[in-house]
Amino acid sequence: MMKKLILLPFAFITIQLNAQIQMPKASPLGKIEQKVGLADISISYSRPGKKNREVFGEVVPFGETWRLGANENTKITTSENLIFGKDTLKVGTYGLYAKPSKEMWELYFYTESTNWGMPEKWDDSKVALRLKSNIINLNTIVENLTISIDNLQFDAATISISWDKTRVEFPFQLDTKSKVLASIKKTIGGPSANDFHQTASYYFQEKIDIKLALEYSTKACQMRGAEAYWMSRLKAQLQAENGDFKAAIETAKQSIEAAEKDGDQNYVRMNKASIEEWLKKK
Repeated sequence: MMKKLILLPFAFITIQLNAQIQMPKASPLGKIEQKVGLADISISYSRPGKKNREVFGEVVPFGETWRLGANENTKITTSENLIFGKDTLKVGTYGLYAKPSKEMWELYFYTESTNWGMPEKWDDSKVALRLKSNIINLNTIVENLTISIDNLQFDAATISISWDKTRVEFPFQLDTKSKVLASIKKTIGGPSANDFHQTASYYFQEKIDIKLALEYSTKACQMRGAEAYWMSRLKAQLQAENGDFKAAIETAKQSIEAAEKDGDQNYVRMNKASIEEWLKKK
């Protein structure tokens, strides 16, 4: 009984210590997600407020690298390469840092994006891209740090950073046109050999219209040629499934020949086993 009386106060204290008070952040987290052409671009960052302070030159000193926000890393993620003038930012996620001065800003895309604030030790070799932009003086105050993606076009846009009475812009382009033309060419040109093969394979596995599956498989083999032994293997199986064991055996022999040239003994064994089975049904 005494043990219970002694332990209960400690249990109460533990509960109180584990409880957490939820408070709003002074610099709330913001995130933008923007489609530019075919690219998906997102930026997550904390948004400190001006709060009647002189921001640049005081809160954010001139000539010093700044984490471009507050709290955890400001991050940018892009699904396509971004072209800034003659420089290219490759697909990926980067930490964003800036070095403001009175007339100009430098913007850094840092390959390490998991820091809390500034890296413990800055490493220039991790700077994937370094950009410069002259400042734009604003007539009105922007209370909270704001990062946006503006001037949207099919193949271009601008990363804009605004706070207090300062704005900087970093325009970029994308190689949208070549990707669209390639997509058009593929669509207008019709299905590829692999498209026909995959469709035939799905039809075969799900037992959907085996005759049509054989037509697709035959087209795939015609387009790809005799060296595609995995395609001729499927064609042989479909011929057998349609009851044409003689044709299936001949196709399987072609598959064996190509597989042996490529050194794929697994396909050689599978085809030989099938031929042995089909000879009994021929």
